[in-house]
Amino acid sequence: MALSKPKQTATEARLEALTLPQPGGWLDGARNDALSRVRAMGLPQRRDEYWKFTRPDTLTQPEAAPAAPFHPDEHEIFGQIDRVKIVFVDGVFDAEASSDLALEGVKIERLAESAKADIHWARDLYGTLEARGQTPVERPLAALNTAAAQDGVLIHVTGEADKPINLIYRHESKDSDAMLHHVIKLDAGARMTLLENGPAAARFNDVLEVEVGDGATFHHVRTQGRDHERRAATHLFARLGTESIFKSFTMTANGALTRNECIIELLGDDATAHVAGASMGDGAFHDDDTVFVTHDALRCESRQVFKKVLRNGATGVFQGKILVKAGAQKTDGYQISQSLLLDEDSQFLAKPELEIYADDVICSHGSTSGAIDEDAMYYLRARGVPKAIATDLLTLAFLAEAVDEIEDETLQEEIKSLLEGWLERRRG
Repeated sequence: MALSKPKQTATEARLEALTLPQPGGWLDGARNDALSRVRAMGLPQRRDEYWKFTRPDTLTQPEAAPAAPFHPDEHEIFGQIDRVKIVFVDGVFDAEASSDLALEGVKIERLAESAKADIHWARDLYGTLEARGQTPVERPLAALNTAAAQDGVLIHVTGEADKPINLIYRHESKDSDAMLHHVIKLDAGARMTLLENGPAAARFNDVLEVEVGDGATFHHVRTQGRDHERRAATHLFARLGTESIFKSFTMTANGALTRNECIIELLGDDATAHVAGASMGDGAFHDDDTVFVTHDALRCESRQVFKKVLRNGATGVFQGKILVKAGAQKTDGYQISQSLLLDEDSQFLAKPELEIYADDVICSHGSTSGAIDEDAMYYLRARGVPKAIATDLLTLAFLAEAVDEIEDETLQEEIKSLLEGWLERRRG
């Protein structure tokens, strides 16, 4: 189907504003294919089904809307954890702020430095999972990233990483427009933890492609914030092998617009995929979590757990789908999305979906939205707890199911501390 004139015009305007990578090397095929797909699909517009709750125009316009950097006087996130730090400032690698990238059982390379090689292990993965994720739902911003991103990290995990790898995104220029593309491959039996944090840029387009081999384990914890005016579109594509484990958690606090997409394929028997999120927004805040999980193997388990706390006119969106293909018997799929509205001006928009073509499955989904429980509030107030503190306690209890999806207790405590800090600042 030919693109409408407005969509075609908007797409070409965005492409003309980009500086595309110079040709040469193993990335050319994937980048050229992605560019063709962008032109065929067109960049998203409000009438597109998967964008009806979120206005994409500030993510697709030629220039990024200015966003003032916000530098809080706080401790460094994940600062107490021994980790390998890889720092990008407005999308540009900062070697001085980064760690030595040597890590036993792991090979870490920068995309910009590896791109000119003739062959590379990532050639079979870069853009591959993203392209697979375009069916049955088109994701043109991810294809745009594959075509245009000039840097990122390539991580090949052959054993057990003895410390987490931390991607740190710093925002310093109010007009920055950053794209990063990361590829991670875990061999059979390998294990790693990936941490991500920081606002990245005024506008950020990020793609992470992860292949989890048979019996491998991938843990991912991400925090987004706290720049109030930032805009971001992130995409996580994962492909899981037999008896593999994938767990991803995202905390989002503030920001004008955040769209997090997670697309997971369970292709090996007995694989497990958990994706969770906790969002806290105040005022001009729009947070959209869009998830698509495909079961295409026997006895696989998936969980989607998303909690949003919204106040002062903030907006939360959840679009989640579980697709169970024919033959994917003994599937166990669970999905829950809930919001806590702390005033009458905020809103939560949800679209949970199940599409099942196997007959021996357990699948459920639920979505609720409401205010603070009055009975619980009365119980705490009757015991002398001030209303503001009681509200915070009940809010943290509401978010607990999502935070509990984090496997590592140290990381759990770090996230809880960040959530408590957010609530305390607004209480004061």
